[in-house]
Amino acid sequence: MNIVYKRLTDKELDIFIKMRISQLREEGATENIDLTPELKNYYKCHMADDTFISWLAVDTDNGKIVGTSGISIVEKPPYFGCPTGRIALLSSMFTDRSYRRKGIATALLEKIVSEAKARHCGTIQITASDTGVLLYSNFGFVKNNNFMQYKL
Repeated sequence: MNIVYKRLTDKELDIFIKMRISQLREEGATENIDLTPELKNYYKCHMADDTFISWLAVDTDNGKIVGTSGISIVEKPPYFGCPTGRIALLSSMFTDRSYRRKGIATALLEKIVSEAKARHCGTIQITASDTGVLLYSNFGFVKNNNFMQYKL
């Protein structure tokens, strides 16, 4: 197994979207619509304006994408915990089952954190799955019990 890491381009977008949907299913999401068109529109738009950045892990032995990552850059008014107001929302952290526990997610996380730093983000936020909590905790992420959500 030889893994290389590369930035997501339009060329890999269809596979990336399939992996994102697989991730959502694995996390227990209830499907009631075809999310593919909305995901494609989102990624195309935000890749173009550099507010969505993704790194992929590719097994060069077979050319298969085996891991994904992503951040969406959003801005809020600056606050003491984030003086730039720029926040990286981490998403799409997914590793193919047969490639897990090999350091791929950690390597992807390192790359995506570097991207957030390069864009002057003051913080990175994630809603972690149960299986992802250990990865993020080991990396240095800290739980914030103030997160709330209102569905529209």
